[in-house]
Amino acid sequence: MQTTTYIPDLKDIETAAECLEGVAVHTPLTPNLTFSEKYKANVLFKREDLQVVRSYKIRGAYNKISHLSEDEMQKGVICASAGNHAQGVAYSCQLLGVKATIFMPAPTPKQKVEQVRFFGKEFVEIVLIGDTFDDAYELAKEFSIKTGSEFIHPFDNEKIIEGQGTVGLELLKDSNSQIDFLILPIGGGGLAAGVSSVIKQLSPETRIIGVEPEGAPSMKDSLEAGHRITLDTIDKFVDGAAVKSVGDKTFDIVRENLEKVITVPEGLVCSTMLELYERDAIVLEPAGTLSIAALEQLKEEITGKTVVCLLSGNNNDISRTEEIRERALLYQGLKHYFLVQFPQRAGALKEFLVEVLGPDDDIVLFEYTKKTAKEKGPALIGIELKSKADFRPLVARMEVLKIQIEYLNQKPEILQYYI
Repeated sequence: MQTTTYIPDLKDIETAAECLEGVAVHTPLTPNLTFSEKYKANVLFKREDLQVVRSYKIRGAYNKISHLSEDEMQKGVICASAGNHAQGVAYSCQLLGVKATIFMPAPTPKQKVEQVRFFGKEFVEIVLIGDTFDDAYELAKEFSIKTGSEFIHPFDNEKIIEGQGTVGLELLKDSNSQIDFLILPIGGGGLAAGVSSVIKQLSPETRIIGVEPEGAPSMKDSLEAGHRITLDTIDKFVDGAAVKSVGDKTFDIVRENLEKVITVPEGLVCSTMLELYERDAIVLEPAGTLSIAALEQLKEEITGKTVVCLLSGNNNDISRTEEIRERALLYQGLKHYFLVQFPQRAGALKEFLVEVLGPDDDIVLFEYTKKTAKEKGPALIGIELKSKADFRPLVARMEVLKIQIEYLNQKPEILQYYI
């Protein structure tokens, strides 16, 4: 039996836009001087990070919940999320007077839990359970079946996709010229599926590019395989876009509408986050930065073109700041970790400081314990450089002194135990 691929109808997305009036903010489309100059292109930001719940998720959540029957609303709704989707569902339920049970992984930062509680008020019950999102998701699905309450999927649902598609209508309404490139972040694919459906129909000349974190390429790998796959493991750092498997519906739509899907390293995402903050005072979450980080990968193609980057959210936990900076410095080649075998004699450390370190090199980590009855003792040393070009001379000076080292940057499986 042949199945028909679901493609969002433009009329349904326009209906969703009417439904969202007074609920979702019509977010601005703003030119960005910093990245326009950097990439010699006309770069514009679609600022979904300025939504009331600080991400686009309110669009799909409200559209879906508002279309439930009166009986379904009476039973309440259920969702699983560690962040933006939970906030979108919570706020929608508060506005509609619908009870919600929201499953969140037990390790979810307190800040995110409190935000869900704030947006949902008395209409939301939060269940902290399981170690990961996948745990919470499976338990939420079981609870939905047991209670008969509607499960609000974070991305693989027609009304969710249509709600997210309203971003595309705003883009075309606000754009004063032809959009040559549209760069969309991809997690489960709901945003990319909805927005691309609008652009494909109303602006077919626009090249639509999807972007995923390098450590969670579920859509890219699925497209290359020709069918939806499930990744065995993922890097969860870009948590708003790190999923093991994209949706059935979203996969079919993305395969039809997008020119390609690329990935960007998590370190580049972190570097871009810091650049945005330092130059433009824009604070984003890692997933919200994906489309801007992708400009580096596309710089040869976008020169002289009008490029829209969709900034999907800014729900970033401040406690992650040091990790973001660390990942950025490692990616930029400015921070390096070594296991150094020091001769256990007086003056060995002084020799290292005087003969090895350059004038602008800074030791940021030093752990050493003298070993008895051994000629050499290992030290863990972290060195921050002023310039990436200073790395080779640093290593060369160690070689001249015949210092035994093990370079840890290329061994993340070891480095994670130290840093």
